[in-house]
Amino acid sequence: MSELFRDVSPEDADLQPIIDGLFGEYSARYGDYFSKDAEVELTEWYLPPQGLFIVLERDGKIIATGAYKPFDEHTAEIKRIWTDKSLRKQGLAARVVQELERRAVLAGYSQIYLTTGFRQPEAVKLYLSQGYAAQFDLHRDPEEYSQPPFDGRLRFTKTLVREAFSKTA
Repeated sequence: MSELFRDVSPEDADLQPIIDGLFGEYSARYGDYFSKDAEVELTEWYLPPQGLFIVLERDGKIIATGAYKPFDEHTAEIKRIWTDKSLRKQGLAARVVQELERRAVLAGYSQIYLTTGFRQPEAVKLYLSQGYAAQFDLHRDPEEYSQPPFDGRLRFTKTLVREAFSKTA
């Protein structure tokens, strides 16, 4: 069993069914709350040197994805964390997040920002387990964040420490 990370363009043909499936999962959880067309996304945001889109492949098959784009001069925003449904709960998403953090440090970022939806408790658990600080009240019913004045997004931040990645680089 051979696994490797590969950089891709967000327009890579192999990625399109996965991205469509990811937005299908969002639709199943949220209806139109987070529609694919609600966000403007530019391909160049996810291309080096300021951005990155990676896939984790096993024996040539994409099993997980993730990306980051610039949020501000010092902060990368993580996006598109996805794992093949049949392979979830095996730590693959955590590996993708760790690789994105490592690569963000190499690109000069010192902070990570990300959002997840209010109906994704598994994502909240993942980010907390990876040392992200919740920018919302963890003790509040997440459904409350779907109502004004909130926008349904649960925000997280993390400071990246270059030395933490020097052993794995």
